[in-house]
Amino acid sequence: MRVGLQVSAFNWPGGTNTIGNTFKAIGQTADEAGFDSLWVMDHFFQIAMIGQASDPMLEGYAALNYLAGVTQRVRLGTLVTGVHYRHPGILLKTVTALDVLSGGRAYLGIGAGWFEQESRGLGVPFPSTSERFEQLEETLQLAHQMWRDDATPYEGKHFQLAEPMNHPQPLSQPHPPILIGGQGEQKTLRMVAQYGDACNLFARAGAEALQAKFDVLKGHCERLGRDYNTIEKTVLDVAMLAPGAMSASDVVAHCKNLAAIGVQHVIFGLPNVHELTPLETFKREIIPALRDL
Repeated sequence: MRVGLQVSAFNWPGGTNTIGNTFKAIGQTADEAGFDSLWVMDHFFQIAMIGQASDPMLEGYAALNYLAGVTQRVRLGTLVTGVHYRHPGILLKTVTALDVLSGGRAYLGIGAGWFEQESRGLGVPFPSTSERFEQLEETLQLAHQMWRDDATPYEGKHFQLAEPMNHPQPLSQPHPPILIGGQGEQKTLRMVAQYGDACNLFARAGAEALQAKFDVLKGHCERLGRDYNTIEKTVLDVAMLAPGAMSASDVVAHCKNLAAIGVQHVIFGLPNVHELTPLETFKREIIPALRDL
């Protein structure tokens, strides 16, 4: 089983002056600890389940490019980019740059988006849900086109690109893995089967619900002629490693239960990650115990 880390908050002790050094320490410690992936949310305002909208929030790709320069091996991505935030041609150039500058370590994490407050707050158009899903599909089509070095004009309902040229091409082969986030059975999971390399679900849904989603994904794969086993099954989870909360053995047991239903990659948010000690616990006691799952 692969293990990832999501950094979703930046309101650490010391304030703004210390964000850079703390973020660097988290990235380097996670890299050295053996985490397989390192993620940031692609939000501009903090989300309600974590804090106040006005809490510190770094722009996702600037943060990932910073991490690329201070880490060596961990893969980097957003969990996940809202499709309406950036024009697809620019988004794909951005992810390509991250992949090239990191030595081939980028994911494209993407979804239909949902956080209306930040879009309205910053003046970003916020189309209807159905339009955002249409935009998502066109963006996924463009990702495959641009990453096979095909500059043929693209004429979609929402996006028209006269010359979708992308040089340099990514280092990741055949392209940076495309992780599609979302639970929707009819649209999101169908797009995973048709265009994606990985899905991302919420572990808090529970084993039974996750298994049902995987079964739906498998059905889409069968209808589309896609090998279900080529899709990485990832989940987002939270672990609070602290006295009176969770222990390393609790985390290992939980991950074993997830592995039993087919989860291959668990991405953890650690509320006290800035203390670094949870990362050291993962290095010593958790990551080695999960390698053979």
